[in-house]
Amino acid sequence: MPELPEVEVTRRSFADRIAGARVQGVRLGKPLRWPLGVAPASLVGRAVLGVRRRGKYLLIDLSDGLLLLHLGMSGSVQFALALPEPGPHDHFDLATDRGVLRLHDPRRFGAVVHAADEADPVAVKLLGHLGVEPLTEAFDLRAFAAGLKSRQAPIKQVLLAGQLVVGVGNIYASEALFLAGIRPTTRASRLGPARVARLHAAIRTVLSRALAVGGSTLKDFSNAQGQTGYFQLETMVYDRAGEPCRVCATPVRSIRQGQRSTFFCPVCQRP
Repeated sequence: MPELPEVEVTRRSFADRIAGARVQGVRLGKPLRWPLGVAPASLVGRAVLGVRRRGKYLLIDLSDGLLLLHLGMSGSVQFALALPEPGPHDHFDLATDRGVLRLHDPRRFGAVVHAADEADPVAVKLLGHLGVEPLTEAFDLRAFAAGLKSRQAPIKQVLLAGQLVVGVGNIYASEALFLAGIRPTTRASRLGPARVARLHAAIRTVLSRALAVGGSTLKDFSNAQGQTGYFQLETMVYDRAGEPCRVCATPVRSIRQGQRSTFFCPVCQRP
C-alpha cells in the first residue's frame, strides 16, 4: 500500500503543474471503494487551486469544493498533457486544460470523493480521526509520549492505527522501531521517556529519508511522472526475514501482527 512518503512524492510530482488548471471533463471507470458523490459533469468549469496531502489522502482544492483522492492498496496517478486510451484498471480521469490526471488502481480499493469542504460530513468521516502529521511542528514529543502512555496495544499496532501520528505505515513503522531499538511487540505504555524520544526522532528520520529517495517501490508504485522510489533498497529490517541484520549480523525475524508482516532484529531491538 502506498504510505505517506509515496503519497507526498506523488503530490509533489504534479501539484505545481495542475495548479491553476480548469476542469474540462471527468471520466469514471468501474466503481471504486466509495462513490464520487456528485455528477461528474458538475465539476466541469471549476478551477484547480492546488493539491495538499492529509495522511494518505490527496486533497485537490477546487474553486468550488474539493476532491479527496486515496490510492488504496495498489493505486497510482499519472498526470500528463495527453494519456493513452484508458485501460481496464484506469478508473478516474480528470481532464483539464493543462493535462489529464488519471487514477490507475488494479484492486479498486482507492477512491476519489467530492466534498464541499473539510467540514463536510463526508470529509470529516475520512479525515477526522487522523493523528498529527509527523513531519510538522504539530508532532509534539510530550503529546506523543502522553498518547503512548495511555495505550496498552503493541507499539507497532499503535503506530499503524494512525490516531496519534498519521502515515507511519507498515514499512516505515518497522524501520523506525529498528532505528529506535524497540521491539515491535512491546506494549506502548511500557516505553519510558528515553525510548519515546528515540522513536519520535526515528519516525521523522525514516520518513524524511524515504521522501528524499522517492518513497518505496515494492511492486508497482510510481509517481505522477512514472518515476519509482528507492527506499526499499536500503531498509534495515523490512522484507529482510532471514537475512543478517546490517548492524549485528543476527538473522532478521518476521512475525504477523494484525495480519501484517513485521520485521525486527531480536538483538538490536529490546522488548
